[in-house]
Amino acid sequence: MSYGGGVTTARDRLDRATADLEPPLAVVDLDAFDRNAADLVRRAAGRPIRVASKSVRCRYLLERALRKPGFAGVMSYALPEALWLHRSWADTDLADTDILVAYPTTDHSALRALAADPGARRVVSIMVDSVAHLDLVDAALGADHPEIRVCVELDVSWRPVRGSGKVHIGARRSPVFTPEQAAGLAAAIVARPGFRLVGVMGYEGQIAGMGDNPGNPVRGAVLRWVQRGSARELVGRRVDAVRAVSALAPLEFVNGGGTGSIEITRADPSVTEIAAGSGLIGPRLFDHYTRFAPDPAVLFAAPVVRRPAPGVATLFSGGYLASGPADRARLPQPYLPDGLRLLSLEGAGEVQTPVTGAAADALKVGDRVWLRHAKAGELAERFTAYHVIEGDQVTSIVPTYRGEGRSFG
Repeated sequence: MSYGGGVTTARDRLDRATADLEPPLAVVDLDAFDRNAADLVRRAAGRPIRVASKSVRCRYLLERALRKPGFAGVMSYALPEALWLHRSWADTDLADTDILVAYPTTDHSALRALAADPGARRVVSIMVDSVAHLDLVDAALGADHPEIRVCVELDVSWRPVRGSGKVHIGARRSPVFTPEQAAGLAAAIVARPGFRLVGVMGYEGQIAGMGDNPGNPVRGAVLRWVQRGSARELVGRRVDAVRAVSALAPLEFVNGGGTGSIEITRADPSVTEIAAGSGLIGPRLFDHYTRFAPDPAVLFAAPVVRRPAPGVATLFSGGYLASGPADRARLPQPYLPDGLRLLSLEGAGEVQTPVTGAAADALKVGDRVWLRHAKAGELAERFTAYHVIEGDQVTSIVPTYRGEGRSFG
């Protein structure tokens, strides 16, 4: 790309597109977003992708993905969010979007709102992994409540020591691990008035959420061994669990995977759809995979406000830490210009973020540094709007969930 005959860098393009805007600010590179969406569809090889809203948290971007071939449905992270999305799309072409709430809810008010809305009850499914969740719904709505769609979550972690739950590799989510446990819960749901079992879900975080090439050869080899072993064990167990549940109720979907495990998950014949969201955004934690390489589609800029010493430039704000283990991998990282890094003893701060490295001395007060967040959706909790860049200009400003006055965490 060129401006006035000169070749421009990625930093030039971002700086010029946002020259009239005051940082800190966040942008969506729409070209990168669309490339990432196309790559997810390619990787899914015919399996529909259910968009994980937690990794997006911007209605404009959710809607853009849902309108692309290969995407179908939303994996919501909270029941109030699911109801809000359904209401927002009521008079649009997305009115019939299927919305699966990925985590169990204890929100009595939201459950009452779901029960009172026939349209929402037709497309929204809630997650359960025990009879206690059914009891909670009955307590919130009364025993004679309208039919609520439910999905059983299967624990798809890996327990390499057979017969023992002491070695657990993966997220601590559902207690439903064996096909027999899945069938037992399915039988309880089918026998319970006011519930309709429509799906099975399992998130293999030990495969989807862990890069297999972290820069450390030994750790990378261990991670790849874990992923191979987990995948081999899971296919047989999930197939058996789905078969057992399907014998009791006709299933509309079996959801699996995540951005990091699409190739592995699509090989499971029991899975009918794949969940993905982070792959649309391309956050820093997804730099360490050998199977794919999403483009950074969402970035934020922080201005240089100080030059406290040679080789150091201090940015205003920037301390947007991601959730998860409290380590350096959860910090945002300088992206452009090349050759910057955080100070190990200060990191990224609420009101200032010093950076150092080969490019630091070329920075002046008022310049901006572009950074990448560690995780995909959480940056939207820090900004009320994303500035949409197409080519070399900002073409629109779209609100994040936070900008619409919504926060579901």
